[in-house]
Amino acid sequence: MNDESKWWLRGCARPDTAIETQARMRQSQLTKPPGSLGALEELAVRLAALQRTPTPKVDRVWISVFAADHGVAAEGVSAFPQAVTGEMVRNFAHGGAAISVLARSLGATLDVVNLGTVNDPGPIRGVHRAIIAESTANFCEAPAMSEPQLRAALSAGAASVRAALDGAAQLFIGGEMGIANTTSASALASALLDRSPAELSGAGTGLDADGIAHKVRVIERALALHAGAGDAWERLRCLGGFEIAALAGAYIAAAQAGLPVLVDGFIASVSALVAQAINPSCREWFLYAHRSHERGHAAVLQALGAQPLLDLGMRLGEASGAAVAVPLLRSACALHNGMATFAQAGVSEAASQQA
Repeated sequence: MNDESKWWLRGCARPDTAIETQARMRQSQLTKPPGSLGALEELAVRLAALQRTPTPKVDRVWISVFAADHGVAAEGVSAFPQAVTGEMVRNFAHGGAAISVLARSLGATLDVVNLGTVNDPGPIRGVHRAIIAESTANFCEAPAMSEPQLRAALSAGAASVRAALDGAAQLFIGGEMGIANTTSASALASALLDRSPAELSGAGTGLDADGIAHKVRVIERALALHAGAGDAWERLRCLGGFEIAALAGAYIAAAQAGLPVLVDGFIASVSALVAQAINPSCREWFLYAHRSHERGHAAVLQALGAQPLLDLGMRLGEASGAAVAVPLLRSACALHNGMATFAQAGVSEAASQQA
């Protein structure tokens, strides 16, 4: 456990319970009936404890989008060609993707990390090249990653967290892009939750019923091949993707550093599931942005004990759902920090509670 080469096993930071108590007390004194702001109250309290300050803020948001290709795309599990991954890396950097637009609207930093694409767009301004390989292996034939590749992917995620900390980020969001990565995420979720692929496999980029049935059969083949992968590390190595592992590494590194994480949709949540299985002490640092329309997300959220903030039928990925949820966190903080207490406003607390 103390082996520095296994940094992902180090213990994570702990929320400040004294500040949490202080923040909860402040919520009880604000000029409103107790609990009347619903989940916004608990959000503010959690952020105060995680950020170790009585005045939490999410003004400085860091969004890392990890892109990588998957060998299982050769099995025809996506409605889009594999070349799209590399093309989308360029689109992220040039500002045309959904997350690019959302990051600009939030004033957030967008960090695009290319971990390896079959259609390599080459060096692009605004894209960090951390190439591991052009693709994972086809996990129907072999483990998706070698041990060094998995370590490199985890470390790429940690490197993005270090950059976020250098930028004084108050919130970390991770996103992903990779043709066939819903197949990888569904396979991982099936293995980790001991649920059938049919329960967890959805349309991804837009498969019809026949396409989903084919995806299920592909995942069943992979699970049979890697049935001996006994722990979360081996399951991630055999069934995961570079970007899924990078997200898991980023989540663990953020929790170790005491940086709150807002988890995006289905694939990001599977990465959070992997991260918690590898290092259970990271779980307190995760907030969950939304319930994806992807079929398996509800089961993953249930396993995580997550209460997502939004349910908008989104399934894009890229960290788009998490970006859409940021204004809710900002509103929670503004209300917590800016509202007057009963004493400050000269309002009778007893009268307000009866309102």
